[in-house]
Amino acid sequence: MSMGFIVGPLIVFLVFVAPLWLILHYRSKRQTAQGLSGEDTDKLQGLVVRAEQMQQRIVTLEKILDAEAPHWRQKP
Repeated sequence: MSMGFIVGPLIVFLVFVAPLWLILHYRSKRQTAQGLSGEDTDKLQGLVVRAEQMQQRIVTLEKILDAEAPHWRQKP
């Protein structure tokens, strides 16, 4: 009688849960191994361009502040 409590859930696990678990695991491994898609690469490139633009703006703002308020970098 006590073996029935172990065998039943074990069979359910081996028949349903384990195969589904393995399928989902290896599908996610395959997706991560493929790398970035074309759309993701385009988005990343767009973010790089925006970051470079922001860096240029920051440099310009720092030059303006250096000219107008030379001690702005010093903490009070």
